[in-house]
Amino acid sequence: MDAFYSTSSSSSGPYGGSGWGYDSLKNFRQITPAVQTHLKLVYLTLCVALASSAVGAYLHVVWNIGGMLTTLGCVGSIAWLFSVPVYEERKRFGLLMAAALLEGASVGPLIKLAVEFDPSILVTAFVGTAIAFACFSCAAVVAKRREYLYLGGLLSSGLSILLWLQFAASIFGHSTSSFMFEVYFGLLIFLGYMVYDTQEIIERAHHGDMDYIKHALTLFTDFVAVLVRILVIMLKNAADKSEDKKKKKRS
Repeated sequence: MDAFYSTSSSSSGPYGGSGWGYDSLKNFRQITPAVQTHLKLVYLTLCVALASSAVGAYLHVVWNIGGMLTTLGCVGSIAWLFSVPVYEERKRFGLLMAAALLEGASVGPLIKLAVEFDPSILVTAFVGTAIAFACFSCAAVVAKRREYLYLGGLLSSGLSILLWLQFAASIFGHSTSSFMFEVYFGLLIFLGYMVYDTQEIIERAHHGDMDYIKHALTLFTDFVAVLVRILVIMLKNAADKSEDKKKKKRS
């Protein structure tokens, strides 16, 4: 445990006053070259997975392939990936790409709706998600070691609440306001997971877990979860504005 970074002053930190520059660089230097190389592999794999997911979404827009089967296929690919030994990198990488493609096809209906309504919404949602992901990931990287790991329990509790809300809604139904509450609450939870998962990946790498494929899958899940929720929010806002314009024209 001596390898963990500690600081002598609790009042200074990467987010406090003039200590930002020096402390942030000092915290970043605690990431060993091996871990830095691992992070590069993780983010490179994540980018390829996102590209594969984009192909899946495109296939749905063209051939309407997304649905329950692609969702089950995605879950099956992920389960298969976890059952394959770590040293079989090519097979696990292929399964990750398959899972990403099927996930893209599964969210394809939402993507298609955005494209048909206003393509700029999709672009804005993706750029917004990418910026949020970059900011929260950087915050996790330059923060003190283990600073955000305490969020794990809180985020797990929040995710459990979200799942129970969705389960209750599937039985009793829900209003538009309750649905949007779930969307915003889920967005908050998965933004938190972006920070938490990044720091957990760094800590695991420091302790010898260099499974970049599994770690890329974790971040991919966070990215897609945030993107979908931002897209839903933007579509809802755009639809409301469109409805308001129609009402004004009628009046």
